[in-house]
Amino acid sequence: MLDAVPTLAQLIKTLQQVPYLANKNVYRLATYFLQLEPNKLEHLCAILLKAKEMVVRCEICFVWKEKDAPCTFCASEKRDCTQVCVVESWQELLAIEKTAGYSGVYHVLGGVICPLEGIGPDQLTIMQLLDRVQNYGVKEIILATNQTPEGEATASYIASKLQDTAVSISCLARGIPVGSSLEFMDRLTVYKALSERRPF
Repeated sequence: MLDAVPTLAQLIKTLQQVPYLANKNVYRLATYFLQLEPNKLEHLCAILLKAKEMVVRCEICFVWKEKDAPCTFCASEKRDCTQVCVVESWQELLAIEKTAGYSGVYHVLGGVICPLEGIGPDQLTIMQLLDRVQNYGVKEIILATNQTPEGEATASYIASKLQDTAVSISCLARGIPVGSSLEFMDRLTVYKALSERRPF
C-alpha cells in the first residue's frame, strides 16, 4: 500500500528513525500529523525549530538550558556545587528533582558505555566530569546511573577514574529494581534510593 503513496512512505520511514518510538505508534503518529489542521501543524514545526535553536546544553553540567540564560542548577546559590549527582540523561534528573530531596547539582553523561552500539567513554561527558572534580571543588560524586549492565559498567568506569582523587564516591541504594529506569520509578522509591545511598 505504501508503495502507492511514496510521500506517506517517506513520512513513515522518517518517523521510524526516531528513537524510543514504538513501531506501532509510528503509523498512529503519521495519521495524527496528516489529520492535524495546517495552522496547528505549522505551530508544532515552528516550536520544534525554535527549541532546536534556543535550547542548548550547559557547558558545565550538560543539562538543557535556554541559549542566552544561565543554567538553572549551576547558577543557583541554593544548590551545593560540591555534591554532583551523575545521571545518564535529563529524564533521570527530572525523576530525582520530583523527590524534592536533593540539593546538589548534576552531571548529565548523555548515555552509557555500550560497545555493541559503538558508544565508548569518549562519546559521553566523562572527561568533563573528571575536569569538574579537578577544578570545581567537588567533594562528592553520586553515581545515579540506571541499574542495568551498561549503567553499572559506566558507573564502575567512572569510579575507577576517580579512585586516585580525594572525592567521595557513592551510588544509589538498591531500592531501585535491577534492570529498571529512574524515569519510570515513583517519587518515594527514587527518594529512598537517593537518601540511602552507599559507598561505591
